[in-house]
Amino acid sequence: MQEEMAQREEAELHRSHQKPRSPEGWGLLLALWYLAFYKPIITESHLRRKNIKFIFIRFSAWQYAGCDKLWAGLVTTLCDSIRHHFGALPLSVYHVMGTRPRYASGFSQKEWVLKTGTCLKLFGMLFILAAGLSILLVALLVPGIKDNHALKVVGSAITSLSGSGLALGAFSVLKNLLISEKQKIERLTNSERFASQLGFMSKVRREVEVLVDFLSFMEIFERRRLRVVLEITSLDICYPEKVAGVLNAMNTLLSDANTPFIFILAVDPSVIVPCLEQTGCMKGLADNGYLYLNRTVTLPFSIPEMGARSRLRCLEAAVQTREDLMYRIITSNVERHRAKCHGVPAAPAPSWQEADAEAVRCIHEAFHCLHDGADPLARYLPTNGTHVRRIVNTIPITLRLLLHRAGTPGTPSPRAAAAWVVLADQWPCRLSWALQCLEDAWQSQLVPRLGARSLWSIFQENVGELSALRQALHNVLSLDGDPELFQTFLACDFPFSARDARAFLGVTVNLDHSIRQKMGLLRGLNRLQKAAAAPVSRSVQCPH
Repeated sequence: MQEEMAQREEAELHRSHQKPRSPEGWGLLLALWYLAFYKPIITESHLRRKNIKFIFIRFSAWQYAGCDKLWAGLVTTLCDSIRHHFGALPLSVYHVMGTRPRYASGFSQKEWVLKTGTCLKLFGMLFILAAGLSILLVALLVPGIKDNHALKVVGSAITSLSGSGLALGAFSVLKNLLISEKQKIERLTNSERFASQLGFMSKVRREVEVLVDFLSFMEIFERRRLRVVLEITSLDICYPEKVAGVLNAMNTLLSDANTPFIFILAVDPSVIVPCLEQTGCMKGLADNGYLYLNRTVTLPFSIPEMGARSRLRCLEAAVQTREDLMYRIITSNVERHRAKCHGVPAAPAPSWQEADAEAVRCIHEAFHCLHDGADPLARYLPTNGTHVRRIVNTIPITLRLLLHRAGTPGTPSPRAAAAWVVLADQWPCRLSWALQCLEDAWQSQLVPRLGARSLWSIFQENVGELSALRQALHNVLSLDGDPELFQTFLACDFPFSARDARAFLGVTVNLDHSIRQKMGLLRGLNRLQKAAAAPVSRSVQCPH
């Protein structure tokens, strides 16, 4: 959008040879002069202008999730951002003296028309003020007239009346300068009578209309189109009724045909649609959240899946946030260099420092495997940036816990630890099921040489039982990624054995163990139901 803006600006300058103006420096004084004494006219030449300026506003719904009306936070953010962009003084003067732009009559190309009525009123008040002051000064200073009490009264009255009109206008500007639109709306929402205020929405609507008219005025002054781009994020982690409130506020702001607002709604539809279907805003739409979104969003854009290079760039950006690892490597290098320069042999490091250095080495080895495009592990990196950050943050903890248990035989390699973290992040339900089946097999001691068996074979043996419980585990199963990739991961690229799974189980911090507990309970209940349904043979006795 920035590139488009620059290209259009250059093309318009080449076409019309008119430079755009900005309300800064001398431009601010010029803008105030036009605001006070001129009416803006929308001409044919203005409508032909193709140059455009985008005003970007970022709205994180989560920051306002605690307030009663999340849509009020959206409107206050809009008002506050426009006020900061153009300055408080031009907007305050527009509130008092500004005029709504109107279309030109005929083929007139005149963009500014003098406010004749305003000028006559102002000059009249100044003339009356000057006359009143003259009469008052004559009555006070000229000898022979000082004792004329009536002349003093007339001069004082004329001065007071004309001066009060000017003071009232200055006071209105000062009031709007000190009290912003955001504060006005917040005061309305904080009122005890907020729920019963029938005119509340009309007041908010009036404030928004003033902003829209002000933007139209500034379009003519700056000689370019203005568009306010609101980027709405984090809406999919708010409560359902607040989600519906923000979407309704969007529809209200976009209800006018010539509205200067563009909304970029960055959400996950699989989360937003159930939220909408739980609220009362779906009445009349057959409780279909997708239908509501289709009527709200005018340009749907579903971001495609990340390619291999994008995933690696995302991974690199997440790794660079781990400054603790970078700091320790630099510090150890500086200490080693200092000891070498002074010719003093470095003192033997304490055991905890050696362990820490070994942990850092293993962590970097694991990250190198993730970042290596030739390594099969890079194929399984998630396309979601949040999941990538979770993996990057979990690998150091997992490796440190593994090194803490280094006394046990068969400690897994850093690459295997990184693969296990990815497995737990991408397929939490299927991995939890395989681990639960493995735990039940260990406890029953009915399977010979269980430790040498592959985790994939254990999952395959019990996948039918998981399919029977899919309704009870529907929400958990929806967390898993591609099932075919899960099979390729465990069967071909990383064939973890039951012994490996048992070694990793104690250090798996990115897997919700309550999932496994729920599976164990459901599995036990399922077996009880099967046992109750099966016929009992009285001739078979227990060997114990």
